[in-house]
Amino acid sequence: MRILIADTDSVAVNYLVKVLEKSSYAVDHVRTADEALNMFKHYDYDLFITELNLADLPGEELIRQLRRSRIATPVMVLSARMDSSTKVAAFSAGADDYVTKPFDINEAQARIQALTRRAYGISEPRLRVGPLELDLESRMVSVNGHFLHLTSKEYSILELLLLRKGAVLTKDMFLNHLYGGIDEPEMKIIDVFICKLRRKLQRFGAEHMITTVWGRGYILQDPAAISNGANHVAPQPFSDGTPPMRQAG
Repeated sequence: MRILIADTDSVAVNYLVKVLEKSSYAVDHVRTADEALNMFKHYDYDLFITELNLADLPGEELIRQLRRSRIATPVMVLSARMDSSTKVAAFSAGADDYVTKPFDINEAQARIQALTRRAYGISEPRLRVGPLELDLESRMVSVNGHFLHLTSKEYSILELLLLRKGAVLTKDMFLNHLYGGIDEPEMKIIDVFICKLRRKLQRFGAEHMITTVWGRGYILQDPAAISNGANHVAPQPFSDGTPPMRQAG
């Protein structure tokens, strides 16, 4: 998942960024409202965290501008201001949560996880599709009860596919999710990640869940939907030319 932070408190924010990145979140940090608005023009975020005392624009007004632009990204306010009138103003502007500084890092992480789950309409931390299960909090992945060892990039790709189950995701979307426009490799690296991920899923009978949609990208499908023929996209060969395994029946 990808998070944007707008804050001038370098000590607190740097610590938060390190903690989030250690948990495999992709994090962008800016210091002004103008920079934040510019980032939203180029990237999609799962969460926006902002201070209220930005140098060029009050945080409440920044949130209003985002909402007027129909940007529905969840917003968490991080602020040292604890008076109720400030909190009410932030919520009225369109904020979804308000955390006061200094903050407990464990509580902040829990709130971040809750907000990002809510944004995808998820009520619990576990995502399940057929035999596949992914825990957003522990970052553990299993297929038919067998735990998979995934690299951070493989996990991030699978997480995005699960969160947007049934939607075709382009390679540009994956690159944006993984690298955020910074030192992005060639687009074919996504094929490599997908190929390795498919092979790990294949070991436990879930090889057909990630399907190639030629000329568009990749989609994760529920095996039940595939067997019923509902909105089924036929599996394509792996990017290295290896054909997919035949489905039973």
